Amino acid sequence: MAKIVIIIGVILVVIGILWLVFPGAFSWIGRMPGDISYKSGNTRFYFPIVTMIIISIVGSILLNLFSR
Repeated sequence: MAKIVIIIGVILVVIGILWLVFPGAFSWIGRMPGDISYKSGNTRFYFPIVTMIIISIVGSILLNLFSR
């Protein structure tokens, strides 16, 4: 279990460094077709449902690969 937590931490650090070096590399996150965005006056509601589903699928695949 500790090995998985360390691997997840390293992956998050690498993503953070990539985000700093290439800020436009993750511009697609949250702007996918199917993400719900509603604006009315001073109210904004944003629900990135498709982005969350894709991140969940990729995360599940990665966890299944590393846990075997």
